[in-house]
Parts: sequence; structure tokens; C-alpha cells
Amino acid sequence: MSKTILGIDLGTTNTLAGVFLPTGPTVLAGSDGETTLPSVIALHPDGTIVIGREARDHAVEHPTHTIYSVKRLVGKTLDDVANDVGVLPYSIVAGPKNLACIAVGEQLLTPQELSAMLLGEIRRRAEDALGETITEAVITVPAYFDDAQRQATREAGRLAGLTVRRIVNEPTAAALAYGLDQKADATIAVYDLGGGTFDISILHVSEGVFQVLSTNGDTRLGGDDFDRALIDWIGEQMREEFPDGQAIRPEAFPPATRQALRNFAEAMKIQLSSEPLASIEIDLGEGRLFQRTITREEFETLIAELVEHTLEHCRQALADAKLTPADIDEVVMVGGSTRVPLVRERVGDCFEAVPYTALNPDEVVAMGAAVQAGVLAGASRDTLLLDVTPLSLGIETLGGAMGKLIMRNTTIPSSASETFTTYTDGQTSVDINIFQGERELIQDCRELGRFQLRGIPPMPAGAPRIKVTFIIDANGILNVSACEMRSGQAASVQVTPTYGLTANEIDTMVKDSYTHAMADMTEHRLIDLRNEAHRVLTAIDKALENAGQILTESQRAKLDAAVAHCQNVVRDSQDPNEVDAAMRAANDAATPLTQQQMDEVLTKAMKGRRADQLGHQIDIDGDVSV
Repeated sequence: MSKTILGIDLGTTNTLAGVFLPTGPTVLAGSDGETTLPSVIALHPDGTIVIGREARDHAVEHPTHTIYSVKRLVGKTLDDVANDVGVLPYSIVAGPKNLACIAVGEQLLTPQELSAMLLGEIRRRAEDALGETITEAVITVPAYFDDAQRQATREAGRLAGLTVRRIVNEPTAAALAYGLDQKADATIAVYDLGGGTFDISILHVSEGVFQVLSTNGDTRLGGDDFDRALIDWIGEQMREEFPDGQAIRPEAFPPATRQALRNFAEAMKIQLSSEPLASIEIDLGEGRLFQRTITREEFETLIAELVEHTLEHCRQALADAKLTPADIDEVVMVGGSTRVPLVRERVGDCFEAVPYTALNPDEVVAMGAAVQAGVLAGASRDTLLLDVTPLSLGIETLGGAMGKLIMRNTTIPSSASETFTTYTDGQTSVDINIFQGERELIQDCRELGRFQLRGIPPMPAGAPRIKVTFIIDANGILNVSACEMRSGQAASVQVTPTYGLTANEIDTMVKDSYTHAMADMTEHRLIDLRNEAHRVLTAIDKALENAGQILTESQRAKLDAAVAHCQNVVRDSQDPNEVDAAMRAANDAATPLTQQQMDEVLTKAMKGRRADQLGHQIDIDGDVSV
């Protein structure tokens, strides 16, 4: 086996690292004997940086420059995290491109930079434990992390001095840790509820090959939300007890009090996971002492809606995989928040099976990352991971249509290519806009990026053959390239979106694609037919320029009338069938033109039509953006 590759679980609450030893995967402990490194960073005014347990223990003393739950901010805009701004004690502000950043004194830090600090510390702990230098790692992410969030995680690894060999979905890593890859044939549901994120993955395992059949989840749902439910309950109880209760609101408290409330809530949640009661006592000053006891049943009522929301994602994942609960052989629980009894009970009800909880839910993802790291480093365990992409990917085509190349829930690594052509004579460059979403029009999808293909030799419209290729690598990172096949001119881009999609936005996009399916397909067909009609009309115009006296007076009159009618219908009609009929009538009226002339001009147009049927035409007009 070659040099060690570290397996890292970069978590919302804790960060862990593991390695694959001859005895199997092992989670590494620090000098304090603890395997978990709290994902907490204290940035002191004197420049001192404290990471981990000490930073967490003194968070109430230093609330404005102690940072935690940074994973929930990765790849998000300030608008995406608006609900966190009023609750977290530190300052979240808009950074470049409106990305959420953290302000500490004069410093403005991105989530990637803060994540890199955590990765750097866990790397140092691993090097101390192993007595060697670590330069490579496998890092896990929630299955529902989008491209922006995966890119940000990779960037954090680079900033920490690590070459990220692989980004692995957390549910898949958990299944590896349980040794489920060694099963001959099984279908597994992995329910992963951590501190800040939730996802559910349905996997099929067959002799070491993991195929993710579907994935779903919410990157803004986790144990932090359970804590917030308790904080809100505490606030309500305070307002009921004290005459000035309306002024006693958690969001109005100073940062130190807000941090203390969070600590109280987290401690109550942990206590209620093993005991029937938990108590809280807070000195509000001026002789006011707030005391309350909450039962497990009351707590479960507070979080019932959040737990039900996770089950909705589970049902959707089953539907996407075209399975029922009876088809699931194992249900694996991952993440510290799965210790909550209500969660285990409701998940068991949903899948009609007793969840599998043999391993420490805090360590299982790191162990799985260690397994994959070991495989990459040359360990003998033969495992192949086949994940899926959560949303369809494509480019904008003529008229604002979405030309999809890779469909939602496609197994990755994956690639797809389509051939497109031009719309305007003499076009020498094209802008290609990349989108993700399920709708048929780009106005209802999310733009990921764009790039330009230059240097195309001037050719008639329809002559260039532009091959666009989408490649999603094993880490879920998208690369797009375009090549004009006759000239060899090429360009490419690794898509780095300016912000990510929230899970709710993804859910909405998928649901909207079903709701508006018929209307979207009609609109898409209308766009395609208009494009085709324009090409036919252009071909007829060119043929007429050289027609001479071929047409009789009546034939010319019939053709002119058909062309005029087609132009009017293309401009005004919203009925695809009417456009199709008018285009065919114009084409039929042009039949008397000599076959030689029509072959010379219409052949090029029909080539464009065939390209359009495969991939829809790119909207190219001078240097105007697609």
C-alpha cells in the first residue's frame, strides 16, 4: 500500500479523520483522546486562532468571534442564510457576488477559508497520531450538496494544503463503513441527519459495486434546527412569565446570551435523547430567575414537523428509485441527530423496518471515508462507487429553450454529448450558457455558468457542427466543453457557480417540472418549430434568388402567399400545430423549384434541422449571448 490518504468527515458539528489500516478503518484520536474535533473556530483580536473543544467551551465568553455551523453557509448567498443571521451570535455579511461571509473585527472570511482551518487542524492531529506528513485526502459531503458546495469543499481542501483525491457522498461513506459493500446483493436506505444537513440515499450494492439509485434531502435541516426549536420554546415561556415578556426575545439578546441559549438547548436535546425530562435555569438579572422543565413528549411535539419533513424526502427518494419500503433490505442511521428517539421511531415506521444502528453515528462517515481513502491508496478491498446527480444539466438553445444533456438521477461519473449548429451566416463565435433544472425553458432553471467558443471559420448557417460535451467526474464536479468539428476550434470550462441551490429550491424545481410538464413541452415544441420554419423560409429565399423563370406566375403567387402566411403564423401564433402546418405548406409550395437548386440550399438547412432534433439549436447571432 502506498502513502496514507486521510479520510475526512467535515461536519457541521464535528470534524473527524480516519485511515485504513491492515485491521480495517480506524477513526484517529487527538492528544486529548477524543476522536471528534468540534467544528468551532475562535478568532481572537490578538490574532490567535483556537480550533475545536477549547473554542467551543469558551464560546459564551467570545460570542462574536467564535464561529460554528459554517457548513450551513458553504456555497450560499446572504439571502439563502437570512434565517441564520438573526440567531447566530457572530456577524454574517454579504461578500463577493453576495456570497455569505463572516465578519470578525476587520476580517472578512469566506466559509471555504474557515473550513480550511478545520481541515488544517484535523490534518495536523492525524499527522501527530501517525507520525507522517499527510498531503492527500478523501472528503465527504452531503449527498444533496450541489456543484457550488462541492467546489467550495474542494477549495477548502486546497487551502488546507491537501490534494482532494475524491469527494464522497456521506450516505455512501456510511454504507462502506458498515461493510455493506461486501454484500452479494442488497438495497439499502441511508438516513443521514447531522448537525446542519439531512439527506437520504437509496443504494443498490452488488459484490462491491455501489450504485446510488436516488438521493434527496435538505442542506439546511439538522440538529441545529432541533436546538432552535428549543430556543424558540424557551423564548415563548419567558414572554409568558414576565410582564415585559415581549422585550425578551432570543434574537434581541446580546451575542453572549444567544450563545448561552444555544448551549442550553443543545444540552437539553442530548439529555432528552436518553432521559424523560430536562430542566433549564437562566438568571435574567434584576432578581428574575427563569426555570422550566420540559418532557421528552413536549420536545417531540416541537420537532415533529422537522422530522416529518425528513420523511417526505425519504418517500420521494423511494419514488425516484421506483421502490417501496418492502424493497429495502437495510436502513442505516447516520449522524448524531439520529440518536433522538423520535427520529429512530419515525424512520422505522417509514421504511417498515428496524434501523441499523450498530456503529457510532458520529464516526461512521469518517470510517467510510477511510475505507475509500484506503482503496485509492491501494488497499485490497475492491469497491466501486456510483453516485447520481440530483438535477438535470443542459444549455440554453434558440428561443430560450433548455437543451438537457444529463438527466436528473443519472449515475456519475457520467458524460453526454450533443451536436448543435448555427442560426446566422458567417458566425465566428458562440456563447454557451449552462443551466440546471427540470423545466423546459431556461427562464425556469438556474444558470450555472457560461463560456465562449471563438475562432469558428465563417460558414453558412447550419454548416458548423458544434459538439457540446458535459462530463461529471466522480466527485460530482461538472466540466463542459465545445468543439467545432470541422475546424477543430475548442473551448471548455469547469463550472464554478457563484452560489448554490438550497434543497427547497431543488425540490420546488422538481415539483414544478411535473406541474408544468404539458405547458412546458408545448412551449418547447413551439420554439423548435419556429426555429425550423425560419430555416425553411431562409432556404426558400436563397433558392428564389437563383430561380430565374423556373416558376410559372401561378406557382410564384402560390409560393409567395404560402411564405407570407408562414411568416405571419410564426410571428403571431401560439399553436405548434398551426406553425407546423404553415411551414409544411410553404415547403410544399416551393416544390416546383429545381431539385438541383433546392438540394444545394435546403440540404444545409435540413442538416441544421437534424442537429436541432438531436439537441435543439444554439441561439447564435453575431456575438450575442446564447
